[in-house]
Amino acid sequence: MKYPGLGMLIFGMANALAATPTVHGLSGYVTMPSAVVEQDGTFSMGYSYDQPYGSLWVTSTVLPFLQVNGRYVSVSGIPGFTNLEGQYGSNYGRYKDKVIDVKLRLLEERSWWPAVAVGATDVQGTALFKGQFVVATKTFGAANNIEASVGYGNKRPDGAFAGLRWRSVKAPGWSVVAEYDANDYTRDFRSGETAAGTRGNGPVLGLEYRWGWLGAQVARHRDHFSANVFASVPLSQREFIPKVAEPGYYKPKVAPVRLSAEQWRADPRSAAPLISALVKQNFKNVRVVQDGTTMKISLTNTRISEMGRAVGRASRTALAFAPLGTRSLHITYTRLEQPITTYEFIDMGVLADYLGGLGTRDAFLKTVLVRYANADDKVEADRAALAAAIDEQTGLEVHAGREGNVVQLSSEDRENNRVRFAPKLGFFFNDPSGALRYDLAVAANYDRRLGSGLYLSSAFRLTLLESISGVTQNSNSLLPHVRSDVAEYARGGKLKLNRLMVNQYFSPAERWYGRLSGGFYEEMYRGVGGQVLYLPQDARWAADFAVDALQQRGFKGWLDKRDYRAVTALGSLHYRLPYNMELTARAGRFLARDEGVRLEFKRRFRSGVEVGAWYAKTNGNDITSPGTPASPYHDKGIFMSIPLRSMLAADTQSTASFAISPWTRDVGQMVASPGDLYSMVEQPRRDMYNYDGLGNFGERRDEQNLPAVSQPDLPAPNPWPAFRMRLAQSAAGSPPLADWVYGTGAAAGAVLASALLDKPVDKYVSKHAETRLARSWGNFGKNMPIALLATSGVAVAMGDGRMQNTGIISLEAVAASLGVAAVGKYAVDRARPYENRGPWQRAGEGQSRSNSSFPSGHSAIAFAAVTPFAQEYDAPWLYGVAAVSAMGRVAGRQHWVSDTVAGGIIGYAAGTLLWKGQRDNSKSQLSVVPGPKEISVSYQARF
Repeated sequence: MKYPGLGMLIFGMANALAATPTVHGLSGYVTMPSAVVEQDGTFSMGYSYDQPYGSLWVTSTVLPFLQVNGRYVSVSGIPGFTNLEGQYGSNYGRYKDKVIDVKLRLLEERSWWPAVAVGATDVQGTALFKGQFVVATKTFGAANNIEASVGYGNKRPDGAFAGLRWRSVKAPGWSVVAEYDANDYTRDFRSGETAAGTRGNGPVLGLEYRWGWLGAQVARHRDHFSANVFASVPLSQREFIPKVAEPGYYKPKVAPVRLSAEQWRADPRSAAPLISALVKQNFKNVRVVQDGTTMKISLTNTRISEMGRAVGRASRTALAFAPLGTRSLHITYTRLEQPITTYEFIDMGVLADYLGGLGTRDAFLKTVLVRYANADDKVEADRAALAAAIDEQTGLEVHAGREGNVVQLSSEDRENNRVRFAPKLGFFFNDPSGALRYDLAVAANYDRRLGSGLYLSSAFRLTLLESISGVTQNSNSLLPHVRSDVAEYARGGKLKLNRLMVNQYFSPAERWYGRLSGGFYEEMYRGVGGQVLYLPQDARWAADFAVDALQQRGFKGWLDKRDYRAVTALGSLHYRLPYNMELTARAGRFLARDEGVRLEFKRRFRSGVEVGAWYAKTNGNDITSPGTPASPYHDKGIFMSIPLRSMLAADTQSTASFAISPWTRDVGQMVASPGDLYSMVEQPRRDMYNYDGLGNFGERRDEQNLPAVSQPDLPAPNPWPAFRMRLAQSAAGSPPLADWVYGTGAAAGAVLASALLDKPVDKYVSKHAETRLARSWGNFGKNMPIALLATSGVAVAMGDGRMQNTGIISLEAVAASLGVAAVGKYAVDRARPYENRGPWQRAGEGQSRSNSSFPSGHSAIAFAAVTPFAQEYDAPWLYGVAAVSAMGRVAGRQHWVSDTVAGGIIGYAAGTLLWKGQRDNSKSQLSVVPGPKEISVSYQARF
């Protein structure tokens, strides 16, 4: 069968994806970047070879103005670890490095003004390819087919560079590209041992070809060729393949016989035909009751991804079977029998007309109420009706592309009891004993409903082929080995019981959900625990708290165990941001008994693809390389979730997910949740608050372009006017020159006076540095400013108008104080106390000026964050919190006393000036008010 829509989709991408990635991944020319940021939501991946570097890279435009690139670079000519045969690391091959690059577009191209962007390379990790650049790009020509860029770089590129691209109008897809390569390759890592040492900068000429999502480039440098092949996928596109195999909605060949209300109530089996018809459409846990003239149905759907469309199909089926005299219909959508959303249809005639193609959406919406479900919406199972309904359980059948599996052998019934066998393939990167390791296995799952909200979940795993057990180096982590013994588990046995859980789900009140769990959580842990989730009426945020008492399982994977035990307790706040972004902040106790916070950021595109990253910072001092005692390693990584519905010819709820972390570490780790409540309600809640909450309810041709169905991308807001008005307000409220002079003199005096305490205080602190109090105080000083900054963000997100405005001022003060502190660090370049060089000495060799001691950035953040709140709400005790936090930096020997005093003065001054200038301006006032589905910005002026 041919799919003409697919061809149009592929060729239609040629113009939308005009930007071309360099051999490094960021959009540009051959090696030099441009100011172009690819279309919002574009995800690209490719492989390039530019002697001596081979790069496997991925790039994503995570925001309309922000491009992030990650690459795995291998260097020809340098062995990974050693050339000695048989020694540890000899199988690793070439030297390899992980690199993260970012590019931020500051200005879009307009009429005569070019696009301007800044970027940084190798912002995390070993910094072998570290550099910064600024570049401007302008398009010319009648068809805008000529693009030119000029820029300047520091380190990489090194100096001025330029690029030019000409796209053929008569031969679409073909381009000629030229650039001036400004990289100084002789300064690259161990360049004397690689071809980089013989490379020179200069002109480069290349030829490119684009065909839809695919592209390739070949370029000639002064002494060699480079090649780059890639694919670019538009994640902002709703779907990639037309739904030509999607089953149609319910259309009975023979109209069902509709009973009277009296006949329905008289026969307990009356609901059986309706239940059977729904089960045939992949509805599960179907419950039906006739309450007077109202039919109530609760159900879930295991295939249809959009709640509104699933409820629409259930409504069509209910109309065909509802007893005569039914005036209204209530359908409650559930997950694991927990009620989430209730749709009330108060006029059956209007409902039937709309589903039949009559009537407008606006008229239909007047007869519909979409709300959170409550206890009154719970429909108990009717044993007689269920017994009379056709048992839809199937035998074992082969299915392709279901539940994220390429192929699976499975069976399931109307209560979602199921058996499943599926192949699983996993990868393990970057161990010294081999750069890439794999694990091929067959997973068997058995899930069964034991009672109302009570479920048994089990998983067995039979390993067929694997090389992870070949990892020969044992973990030398000083923390409890909660994750780093992955190779030991791989060697434990071929057949394992990975999960055997009993979960009890319940909903004690509207928008409250709970879970109690016990059993084998995963391959490494067993235990008991629970979780509570709260959903406020406002859809922007949600909060949950989970506690688990765990014991580490043995390597064999059955009933064996290890001695390690831990209790984890994590509170999580989930907050929705513009651009379909979501921030999750978790705080509490992690698997290695370390305490701290974990931040997770993700963005969801129109296709449903989610791209995100996480960063955990705890008091678990992981000094395993690349961590050091002065700079412990903090767990971080990126993840991606791909809904398979965008790539299949039929709808599905299945997703394929993966995560990549630089290292297998024990710090900041969490146990695999036996049934995360927020994941359970996240998608239905999102559908509920998406425009009118109905989505593609009627599956009518005339509603496909409605916002609720097509979900168009919102235009990018321009924050500059509001920012400019706030600057004007602050300037109007700034003190006169005399006050500036007096204030500067007083601040300088305070810093000089505090400097007298630098040496004696540090001498005392150094004697007690290893005490528990000193370590705890040091961790408090390190983490508290971040908590205060997060509190300001929460005030902006969830406070009333006064608190939101104060929170905005607080965030502005933090940004301003960090800028001043950064200038001070570069100017003074003071050594930190732990360097033992004495007060007012320059930082030692190898220490970055940006990380020097004077002034304290943490102190500046703390005082800048609290000052607007302390002054707005007359709460001077907040200064005490900031002061205790600042002195924690002294207790940890990260700063001298005068550093913290200077940082505190900077933060206090920034907070005070901005608060006085913006809190109450009689001539102008800016108001920023986040709402359930929008952010309102208003500006009032008086003359």
